[in-house]
Amino acid sequence: MTTSPRVFVVEDDETIALGVVNALQREQYRVSVFDNGEAALSEAEFDAPDLVLLDIMLPGMDGLEVLRRLKSISPEVQVILLTAKGEELDKVIGLELGADDYVAKPFSLRELIARVKARLRSVKPTVNTDTKAPYEFGEVRVDLRKRILWHDGKEQRLTTHEAGVLEYLINAQGRDVPRDELLQEVWGYAPGTSTRTVDNQILKLRKKLEIQPSDPRHILTVHGTGYRFEP
Repeated sequence: MTTSPRVFVVEDDETIALGVVNALQREQYRVSVFDNGEAALSEAEFDAPDLVLLDIMLPGMDGLEVLRRLKSISPEVQVILLTAKGEELDKVIGLELGADDYVAKPFSLRELIARVKARLRSVKPTVNTDTKAPYEFGEVRVDLRKRILWHDGKEQRLTTHEAGVLEYLINAQGRDVPRDELLQEVWGYAPGTSTRTVDNQILKLRKKLEIQPSDPRHILTVHGTGYRFEP
């Protein structure tokens, strides 16, 4: 069974948050709610969501700073800003920082859910659907078509880019794969792009599939080059 998308709701207004969470759960999404950006970022580092509904006006760290940090952690995550009327400048800045859409308050839950579905549909899978599924190595079983990984008796959902990186490394097993090659083939970045995106994705993958992420057996670091997959 395919695991449903995971959605974060980052909203400090309890009434709004409750309505949004209920609407999302009716659509069978897995929902986590946070009333501040720090908690949402902490959870995203551990297990990144597929989409985030993010209020701009948050206590403490504001939504724009949360957005900036969130995109540095998981560049592929879809973000819809929840903005108050009159926050035109914040909308523009948010889009420049990588937000994928915005909805102005007060909004209809029906419209919001439609936007959520549209953003999740827009994510283009990087995984080759011809890849044999499931694939097994060590104590891991992974279905790249469905983006589901089983390890230590637990089922975990892979993000689009986590699955893309893993598939690329599996297909190149035994070969040293440069970071730049992964950025071009999985993300479509231009040659020479400087970013920690690949290293962040590898860190997350290791947490999901390695017995000891700090001493990996399957996704090995090739110092000064990139990574190599060993089944």
